[in-house]
Amino acid sequence: MKLKTAKDVENFLKDLCTPQELKALRERWTVCQLLDKGELSYREINKLTGSSTTTIARVARFLNDEPYRGYKNLLDAIKKEKVEC
Repeated sequence: MKLKTAKDVENFLKDLCTPQELKALRERWTVCQLLDKGELSYREINKLTGSSTTTIARVARFLNDEPYRGYKNLLDAIKKEKVEC
C-alpha cells in the first residue's frame, strides 16, 4: 500500500526475492489465471506452463478453497478494471 507504482512493486520484489522465487511467483500467477478461466485440465495447464500438477493443485486449492482470497481479490480487481474501461 505504500508503494506508489508498478515499477516500485517490481523493484521491491526484485530486492526481496531471488530470480528463482520470482519465476515461481510468475508461474503460479499464470496457473491461477488459467484455472480461473476454467477451460483447461491440470494436464493441459502442465503442458502449457511446465508447472507440476502438484503446483497446479496447490494454486487451485488456494484459489477455490482457502479463505484468504488473495488470488480471487486480484482476479476480481482485474476483471472490474476491464469492465470499467
